[in-house]
Amino acid sequence: MSDEQLTDSMAFFATCPKGLETLLATELEGLGGTTTKTTVAGVHFQATLEVGYRACLWSRLANRFILCLAREEGVERPEQVKDVAQSLDWHDHLRPGTTMAVDFHGLSDHIRHTRFGAQVVKDGVVDSLRAAGRARPDIDPRHPDLRLYAHLHRGRLMLGIDLSGDSLHKRGYRRELGHAPLKENLAAALLVRADWPERAKAGEALIDPMCGSGTLLIEAALMAADMAPNIARQRFGFHGWAGHEPALWHELKREAEARASIGRKRCKARLYGFDQSPQAIAAAKANAMRAGIPALIKLEGASVAQLTRPESLPADAHGLLITNPPYGERLGELPGLVPLYADLGARTRQHFPGWRLALFTGNPDLGHRTGLRADKQYAFKNGPLDCKLLLIEIPDAGGEPAAKADHEAPSRPARSEGAQMFANRLEKNLKRLKKWLERSGESCYRLYDADMPEYALAIDVYGDRVHVQEYAPPKSIDPSQAQRRLLDALGVIPDVLGVKAEHVHFKQRERQAGKAQYQKQATSGERYQVREGRAKLWVNLRDYLDTGLFLDHRPVRRMLAEMAPGKRFLNLFCYTGAATVQAALGTEQQGGASDSVSVDLSNTYLDWARDNIALNRLDPSRHRVVRDDCLHWLETAGSEFDLIFLDPPTFSNSKRMEGTLDIQRDHIRLVELAMARLAPGGTLVFSNNQRRFKLDDALVERYVVEDISAKTFDPDFTRRPNLHHCFLIRHREAT
Repeated sequence: MSDEQLTDSMAFFATCPKGLETLLATELEGLGGTTTKTTVAGVHFQATLEVGYRACLWSRLANRFILCLAREEGVERPEQVKDVAQSLDWHDHLRPGTTMAVDFHGLSDHIRHTRFGAQVVKDGVVDSLRAAGRARPDIDPRHPDLRLYAHLHRGRLMLGIDLSGDSLHKRGYRRELGHAPLKENLAAALLVRADWPERAKAGEALIDPMCGSGTLLIEAALMAADMAPNIARQRFGFHGWAGHEPALWHELKREAEARASIGRKRCKARLYGFDQSPQAIAAAKANAMRAGIPALIKLEGASVAQLTRPESLPADAHGLLITNPPYGERLGELPGLVPLYADLGARTRQHFPGWRLALFTGNPDLGHRTGLRADKQYAFKNGPLDCKLLLIEIPDAGGEPAAKADHEAPSRPARSEGAQMFANRLEKNLKRLKKWLERSGESCYRLYDADMPEYALAIDVYGDRVHVQEYAPPKSIDPSQAQRRLLDALGVIPDVLGVKAEHVHFKQRERQAGKAQYQKQATSGERYQVREGRAKLWVNLRDYLDTGLFLDHRPVRRMLAEMAPGKRFLNLFCYTGAATVQAALGTEQQGGASDSVSVDLSNTYLDWARDNIALNRLDPSRHRVVRDDCLHWLETAGSEFDLIFLDPPTFSNSKRMEGTLDIQRDHIRLVELAMARLAPGGTLVFSNNQRRFKLDDALVERYVVEDISAKTFDPDFTRRPNLHHCFLIRHREAT
């Protein structure tokens, strides 16, 4: 390439994550380029080859730089794409023996697959080279010497050379990823928006209290030390380009290395990273070492609740707190995040008055839990997630000491009016249930069940743990308002009940069909022992919508224990076997059932039932667990039972069943099959959770039926008298 060409303006296209376009345009102007157009996830600009090289080395925000060779309008068909590719002088760009690949982006009515589009471009390149008397290049889609870039959108085709190679966000220092890391160029964009480059020049400090693998810290240190983000990269896409100018590149590389050497020595900014995970701190240290700035960052293990001003900072030092805390993408994480954000707000107010907090979150409502008001907000994408960067000026202490003694807990934001009303209701319910709980000794109970329509939650206490289910709000409710109320509630529950936030387990409940309530929500495998009457039972508060223990059926299980002594017991649709355990244990005076059979289709819940039986040291040879469709089992069983508990789901379409089960439609058949197995003088306890259930009159005429539903609710479930229906059914005596 001639000296004239080195100084000629060339057309480039820079790609970037969505939301970074204006920042990237400003960065490119600072590097010497001239922006001509911004588009979604990209910037078109004019620059010399020197500026193009400089951009590859110094851009903190771009993903790729494309040297544009052709831009054509009205391109839709494959043959048109091929013609554009064939018209270019590829021998100026591809050396003999060079391997190549084509990255094709976009679609048209005639090009429906990117792989097909890439093939069409490649055919055009090959035909162009053959026409020039050159051999066909080899194709290497994984590690080519040169990547060609093609983009087709609304008839506009752009073809060019990818000067970058691998995406420029891959700086090379991050092999230890930690949990949910930010991409490097997104981290750099957050720092730019938070005005860190100017703050770093002024010698201010930067702290990340939840640093994870250290991406924000490392990008901040590279800025503070005037280090090119891609200085350590060994290969760029232009290394395989025939137009590459090695001398020019080496000159720019030496300049960047000299600036880095000086910048590290002159860096006045102090950077600190904290995380409660030892693995995260170890990963951050390893990444900082590879980035060449380990001496610029101090890393320590500490939680947000322990966040204090570093002792090495001067008393009058100011700076930037920037962090990317968890967002709560998984609903079960929310209870622990509400106090986390509240602690962050409290600690920053206590120890960092006058600083700026840059909080990056995919859940702005959680950001409000800090109790701090953002004066600026910027929208970003973190992968598929819509996120916001909240910029917050931390209020000055107003002459008060910058920090109290570390052992004094900082005050959290005051509760909202709604949150206080919700707390008052929980306290009222606790007071109402207190005498019953003391008398009954129950440790598992429902404390709250959508008592206040604005807070549509069911809250169940399991010893020192709490299970919270949110009823899906109607479409008429503003989702953001519902989210704020939910976070209010999750912030209040640990305080009122005196439990740890991490012991509050949250799920969202919608109307379920069949056995959807049994499907897994998570895979923690965490189980806890609880006590109900004489029984010890396993519950799992994380992994399933239901916990393994239906609390509203507690009085029914208590009744079964009183009825069971010396009897043969059958438990149909046995779930986790809690009713079987209660019947087998019976009463302290008379003992329990002589033997039992528990039937269900689910292996998961039958294993759970076996574990409950073993936990209570019951003889498995006397208390058998059987996997079968209950209807099929009843049709083929030959045994009789003195006491039968029939508690089917409202609806089931399990693949392992023959047909479907609709309890209103099918309960006559179910009851009659169960009654065929009931010994003379025995009792069938038939229960179900169909709110509008009506027992068929034919059963009332044929058997002795007693509706005991009203008697089967303890004080914690009196607000929902239709939550279940329960009947005692016996044979009529022969006359």
